[in-house]
Amino acid sequence: MKITKLTTYIVPPRWCFLKIETDEGVVGWGEPVVEGRVHSVAAAVEELSDYLIGKDPRHIEDHWTVLYRGGFYRGGAIHMSALAGIDQALWDIKGKALGVSVSQLLGGPVRDSIRVYSWIGGDRPADTAAAAKDAVARGFTAVKMNGTEELQFVDSYEKVEATLANVAAVRAAVGPHIGIGVDFHGRVHKPMAKILIKELEPYKLMFIEEPVLSENYEALKELAPLTSTPIALGERLYSRWDFKRILSEGYVDIIQPDVSHAGGITETRKIATMAEAYDVAVALHCPLGPIALAACLQVDAVSYNAFIQEQSLGIHYNKSNDLLDYVKNPEVFSYDKGYVTIPQGPGLGIEINEEYVKERAAVGHRWRNPIWRHKDGSFAEW
Repeated sequence: MKITKLTTYIVPPRWCFLKIETDEGVVGWGEPVVEGRVHSVAAAVEELSDYLIGKDPRHIEDHWTVLYRGGFYRGGAIHMSALAGIDQALWDIKGKALGVSVSQLLGGPVRDSIRVYSWIGGDRPADTAAAAKDAVARGFTAVKMNGTEELQFVDSYEKVEATLANVAAVRAAVGPHIGIGVDFHGRVHKPMAKILIKELEPYKLMFIEEPVLSENYEALKELAPLTSTPIALGERLYSRWDFKRILSEGYVDIIQPDVSHAGGITETRKIATMAEAYDVAVALHCPLGPIALAACLQVDAVSYNAFIQEQSLGIHYNKSNDLLDYVKNPEVFSYDKGYVTIPQGPGLGIEINEEYVKERAAVGHRWRNPIWRHKDGSFAEW
């Protein structure tokens, strides 16, 4: 079997799909995307395709090694996301060729389903209590919300109180036993994170996500002792080498690699196994499309330390298209009582509606994240 063609499709609302074809008619799909940099990732896929054409798609580990190490400059969001989509598609091909799921190829599942959470609110937290009640009514047992709007390095207690009021309203709306994740989204700098982390303690959160930006990780040695709430981090880390220091220093309780950013199934599986050795949980990042979710679920299936999965059904970004629009068999993502079933079909276990993908690719998108500014005109982290 030989690879004959790689084709990317940029589709609404903000995704990129990759189709890899072979001379035996077996096709694989991946989702190589960086939100807001999708055309750059598609270009990187095209560059990497030079090596792949004519190669046997089943030699996944070797292809990953060459596509990563074969470039003198390596790593980072664009390169690793392009590699991630390719890797997902290669696993999809191998599973389909053998008639088994990717999780079976990885050793067989340790679970049949996994708990999921629903996003509530939006970029700026609003009406989160009502959204949380609605999510619980739809069967979710956990939700996640943005914690703050713009925050300066040192800001006012008015903004602290606004954050606390939003979280308190959600806790009051859903009761004591629904999981609540609060995402600081890299918007918070160390001085304000010290305050917020302590003040949020009474609300018994499931986790606090990205209390500071990953590049300011050293701040966690000061922040972690201030709370008993688990600290989650990792959507902006792209390889096992990025996670090595995070895990070895011990301040993070939950890692959140993204299977469409962190080198695909091959690399994310290794990152999850590294984390297990440090007794650290995994909650894979995935506010993306159906191929990314299917790939996440295959990794969840074989990762003992995976405990919950992000998913984008109904997320505020999905205005023109939603998670299930591009698949012919949406029933494989069976949501029930806060859990989703792991797809069991060959490869990633989903059937892509290629005609609809092509139709929507003709529309495409140029999604960009918002650019925020503080009242003084300086840039604010989104």
